[in-house]
Amino acid sequence: MAQNPTVSNLLLFDFQNATDLNNWTEQSDTVRSAGKSKATFDLYKTQTNQSAILFTLLNPLPNGACFSGVRTLTQLNLEGYEYISFVCKTTGNATTYKIILRHNNLNDEPNPTYEQKFKVNTDSDTTVKMPISQFHPYYRGKEIIDGPALNVKNITNFGIQVAGGVYENFKQSGLSSLVVDQIWAEPYGNAN
Repeated sequence: MAQNPTVSNLLLFDFQNATDLNNWTEQSDTVRSAGKSKATFDLYKTQTNQSAILFTLLNPLPNGACFSGVRTLTQLNLEGYEYISFVCKTTGNATTYKIILRHNNLNDEPNPTYEQKFKVNTDSDTTVKMPISQFHPYYRGKEIIDGPALNVKNITNFGIQVAGGVYENFKQSGLSSLVVDQIWAEPYGNAN
């Protein structure tokens, strides 16, 4: 009986070998008239390694509302994959970040985003494994209960964001950075 070929990890973004990040654009609260936050995304090169680094400034409104991040257009089919994974580290004030996905070329408002938060250690590398099934629909930071499911066969926008926590039990503000080498998808049944 023939066995199915082993499905391996799918490399989504390889910042170690990227020549630039020109296809990533800022998506911060300055898209709204009251917004005052900022993000920049650049290659971070040392003598032995290259990564991407996201610098963010969260400048919250009185209620804590603020967000800062970057995004890129994609064409990803993650059917058969269980996790989005990466190793990262942070410095500064923020320890909670989000991965934000969009699908079916519905890449701007009023369409929902599909979000999942992750916590980052400030004193060491953090390995993040985000179950793809746990990306839920949001609109302007609020979860859409019983909203449409993410179409994992047609992910057309991928973003990284930090937010002030307006609807959360935490608040964040100020300067932070997040360093990432690669982002990949892990298939179901991967023992790693």
